[in-house]
Amino acid sequence: MAKSPLPRFVLRVIAWLPVAFAAWYVLAPVILAPAQWLATLVARGAFGDLVRGVDASGATLSFVTTLKAGRADASGVLTVDVNMLLYSFGLPLFAALTLAAGEPRRARTLLVGYATMLPFVAWGVLADFLKNIAVTAPAMIASQAGFSALDRDIIAFAYQFGALILPSVVPAVAWVLTHRAFLERMRAAHGGG
Repeated sequence: MAKSPLPRFVLRVIAWLPVAFAAWYVLAPVILAPAQWLATLVARGAFGDLVRGVDASGATLSFVTTLKAGRADASGVLTVDVNMLLYSFGLPLFAALTLAAGEPRRARTLLVGYATMLPFVAWGVLADFLKNIAVTAPAMIASQAGFSALDRDIIAFAYQFGALILPSVVPAVAWVLTHRAFLERMRAAHGGG
């Protein structure tokens, strides 16, 4: 029986991970710009009464709200910062797995995976923003947002799903779907039938 290619693949993944994470971290403002645009578009379209604007600084989005930071007659408004890196760590994970697989058409596969993951990054960012104004904010601020108890429960679920599940599951599913031939070859090398 031939030697298994799995240990070599795992070593290549381990070698690519630091490179992919370093590139992701350094290039985050560029790599995450489409997710920023999508999050801004949805925030302004769906929550325009709450969001005055969205500013970006590096990988951090600052949602400038219409909510008052204190009493309703106060002059300041509340700003919520969201770190997009928290919701996009699946991008370098997908890249490392794809590069380690050594398949032809890697560039195309990387673009497909990237495009697939961007809406889920935007989901996490928006859910984090909404959680901060509706769930974890002091009652004086949360009441201004006007969300019902059911709305707050849905926001809390969306945040948990967007923070705990999507960033790790989406890249794994995308990788499996884009590397079926590689996985079949790996299975055949193990004598699977």
